[in-house]
Amino acid sequence: MRSRTPIRRTVLRALPALVAVALVAPLAPTAATAATDPLQQTLSASEPTVTDHRVFDDGHIDIGPRWQDGKWTLQVHSGVSPDAEWRAPSDAVLHVTDAARLAVPDDPTYDFLHTAPGTEVSVIPQTQQSGVVWVGWNTQDPAAMEVMRDGVTMSLHGVQGPGDLVVYLQSGSLGAPQVLWDSAAQLPQDLFVDVNSHTHANWVFTKPGVYLVDMEIRSTLRDGSTATDTEPVRFAVGDTTSTDEAFAARWTGTSASPTPTAAATATTGAGLSDAGVLGIGVGAGVLVLVLVVIVVAAVRGARARRRARVVTTAGGSDG
Repeated sequence: MRSRTPIRRTVLRALPALVAVALVAPLAPTAATAATDPLQQTLSASEPTVTDHRVFDDGHIDIGPRWQDGKWTLQVHSGVSPDAEWRAPSDAVLHVTDAARLAVPDDPTYDFLHTAPGTEVSVIPQTQQSGVVWVGWNTQDPAAMEVMRDGVTMSLHGVQGPGDLVVYLQSGSLGAPQVLWDSAAQLPQDLFVDVNSHTHANWVFTKPGVYLVDMEIRSTLRDGSTATDTEPVRFAVGDTTSTDEAFAARWTGTSASPTPTAAATATTGAGLSDAGVLGIGVGAGVLVLVLVVIVVAAVRGARARRRARVVTTAGGSDG
């Protein structure tokens, strides 16, 4: 019995964490959650690709793959179905106004921002904020979902601008910030995104100005071929930054090598919530709940067997 005690204690210590994960694992969306949770969205096959230039300084924006007429493209998705639209990145400027200015906390947890505490930076938040453009990504175009085998790899190839860009997820009380992309680190940096996913993260720009964020979205299709497209996404950071200059800017950098380092690879799943809990979709949430039930049952069984041995020993018949 002594040799089993440490194992039992380890399992018991793990239970609160497992239960916490199970509680935050997203469930299948209902009509009510879809109406109140902007992450629970369904895209329509009828959403058009428009060609006019548009500046977005507020509202819901996603970057993602589109499959049209047998062609795979990276596009910018704006709005909510049935009024949503797609645009080529060259036709959209994401304007990060001064409403997004925040001071870097005096906390070593945020050393990954490469910026001194108290310095103001521009932050597109992970959770939607009125007056600040809300930028994420999705893999929910119905035609793209039809041809994808299992998801896409989003790669940061480079950032052209006056400062650095860091994209990270904050999981609230469940963990430290997870850096997805960092323009100051070795590039490219890959991020795998499951099919039918919708995710938002924190985008931190360390200085105002025009930024071109060179991104690639590639996928292995069901027929075994590879589809890929690389485009610079345009950001105008700061109230005084010219959006016309952002439209006129041209990518002059050289894309990074197509082979990322292992440390630069991260994964997001279809069930990522506003809290930023990674890799837990509906199926994984059910699996965790089943695991908790199994562990609880095992612990209770062990306790019952121990009590049975104690009773038997007291009766003098335990061999």
